[in-house]
Amino acid sequence: MKKFKLITSSIFLGLTITLTSCGGTAKNGGQKAGFNLFPVSQDIALGAQVAHQIDSNKAEFPQLDSVKYKAVYDYLYNMRNTILNTGNVTYKNDFTWRLRIVHNDKVQNAFCTPGGYIYIYTGIMKYMESGDQLAGVLGHEMAHADLRHSTQQMSKSVGTGILTSVILGDRAALAQVTAALIGLKYSRGFEEEADAQSVFYLCPTPYNAAGGAGFFEKIEAAGGSRPPEFLSTHPNPVNRIQHFKDEKARLNCLGTQTYETEYKRIINMLPK
Repeated sequence: MKKFKLITSSIFLGLTITLTSCGGTAKNGGQKAGFNLFPVSQDIALGAQVAHQIDSNKAEFPQLDSVKYKAVYDYLYNMRNTILNTGNVTYKNDFTWRLRIVHNDKVQNAFCTPGGYIYIYTGIMKYMESGDQLAGVLGHEMAHADLRHSTQQMSKSVGTGILTSVILGDRAALAQVTAALIGLKYSRGFEEEADAQSVFYLCPTPYNAAGGAGFFEKIEAAGGSRPPEFLSTHPNPVNRIQHFKDEKARLNCLGTQTYETEYKRIINMLPK
């Protein structure tokens, strides 16, 4: 028992030491929050644990088979690679950046765990109308992981005890953290930073870098009623539309491609 307490204390001490070194500045100039109980290595380890938990729960997270829907997965991975190959993703070579499509048309959601495990619901794919809109959302979710927003937010919203328990392999604590991460309510600052980073990622590509704005314009055109689930706690869509466009102008992004025809072809391949 004493040995266990000693190990726990050592891990907690190690986490505490990292508090002074987890800050930094986003490549696009946005300021990253500094309070984070996790070193980067724990983002990677936690992400792998959470992804395993999600992948094992096929009832709640049914996933499209990557062989049967190879063309759809190839499309998403090509989009991901376009973002990664800009050189603007800080943890390009450190995080996994693995993609999974969750088959649930009733849920308009997408999220990325720490360490870069990306989940996109068929509901949000069918809600969008063009490749640049999806790229904007994908860039936004990747930015949350790349800027380490999840573990920063979790550092503030849960106690050190549960985080330490996850690191020590407590399955109940892992299930609790997994649920918290999926439904995580980011701060307004984190959401705005992820929007800006999405534009930054897409700026060197042929995509319309403000593709995320088109997504929010569709929400606004619908009167803002019943926005997608993952937007329920986000800043006002009107403000975000302008933010995307302002960032595109500030960075002088020249890409204009929306890839509507190609996107519709891919969406038609999804199960009805």
